[in-house]
Amino acid sequence: MSDATLQGAQPRPSLLAADPRTRKRNAAEARFRAYGLGAILVSMVMLVILLFTILTGGIGAFRQTYLEIPVALDAAQLDKNGNRDPADLRKVLTLTYGKILQQSLEQSIADKGIAIAELSDKDVSGLISKEASAQLRNRVLADPELIGQTVEARVLVNGRVDGYYKGRVSMESAARDANTSPAQLQLADALKAQGMLATQWNWSFLTSPDASDQRPEAAGVGIAILGSLYMMLVVLVLSVPIGVAASIYLEEFAPKNRWTDIIEVNISNLAAVPSIVFGILGLAAFINFAGLPQSAPIVGGLVLTLMTLPTIIIATRAALKAVPPSIRDAALGVGASKMQSVFHHVLPLAMPGILTGTIIGLAQALGETAPLLLIGMVAFVKNFPSAPPDGLFEPASALPVQVYNWTQRADPAFIERASGAIIVLLVFLLCMNLLAILLRRKFERRW
Repeated sequence: MSDATLQGAQPRPSLLAADPRTRKRNAAEARFRAYGLGAILVSMVMLVILLFTILTGGIGAFRQTYLEIPVALDAAQLDKNGNRDPADLRKVLTLTYGKILQQSLEQSIADKGIAIAELSDKDVSGLISKEASAQLRNRVLADPELIGQTVEARVLVNGRVDGYYKGRVSMESAARDANTSPAQLQLADALKAQGMLATQWNWSFLTSPDASDQRPEAAGVGIAILGSLYMMLVVLVLSVPIGVAASIYLEEFAPKNRWTDIIEVNISNLAAVPSIVFGILGLAAFINFAGLPQSAPIVGGLVLTLMTLPTIIIATRAALKAVPPSIRDAALGVGASKMQSVFHHVLPLAMPGILTGTIIGLAQALGETAPLLLIGMVAFVKNFPSAPPDGLFEPASALPVQVYNWTQRADPAFIERASGAIIVLLVFLLCMNLLAILLRRKFERRW
């Protein structure tokens, strides 16, 4: 090679120095990482805003304002015959107990020397919740020996006074509100200064049934929690064995032909069907045709089972496909039958994925509202259902339906109750997802 050839040759680029194409590619990768990080940050901010909004709006539902006053249970009003006969005591209406509570409150105000300008009898009687008279009546019916005594009663105050201590109501808004007045709020402040009124933790929100539109302070999610548990019990008993068995057959035993292809396509399509369609199906099949009662957990459970089955089947088949074929071949090679290879080797290895998909499907069913509205679970239910199996056929509600119901009511206190019910629902979903993680780690095997 001559010197001229060496002088005309182009120098080879160094591997340590980035050429323009490499710099362009590196810049594109850096932008992609920045986009991904930005998307994660935006989603986290949205999640924080969502949780903050729900918590700030619903945490007040777990605290309630109570009034403690001595109540004289006048025998002349509650037991005119003086025989303590339960039948006669049940004839006394809650209206009578409401008058007794009003008289006791007026007496306590006089004893404490509380004087409020422009305080009317309506303000005094309206301070106490309408639910308080029913609670006092139930207490007396449970223990008739209280009649004739003076007992300490811990009663609910009305929703406006409760909202005053939670920041929903102010003196200015009370002046424009027909359901309360500044004088009533001043009376509440005076009773609080005397130690008779306080805002405390409200366990009854988790145990009480729903209340009427005039008693938002007494509304709870007790029946909704029980109804959701009953429905999840039905879904668990029906969807898991049916879904897992169908998946095992389709994946391991069914011949690959036109019919199984049609079944697989339909299962995939059912997973994408809007949930309200399953509600229409449940209304037609289980209520109109089978004659099952409306607003019953058994109907809700059957509808949610139909909706959950495609999700469980798809998740279970994916878990079965993830098991290497060598596991099946090794089992068959040492003399195991087809069923033994599936149930002794493949199924245990696929169990973490099956359990995870099942619990995620159940969690999805727990939050469904539309199909339950069509089968009547939006009805107002005051009485708790019995224990299974009878309770499965009795009227009940569900947590998502209860949230929907409360958001349709006019009183602002029900919006707080709806946010509180959402918190309870989120806790349920969090527990179910934690259970899925624990089961996955417990049954996970390495191969």
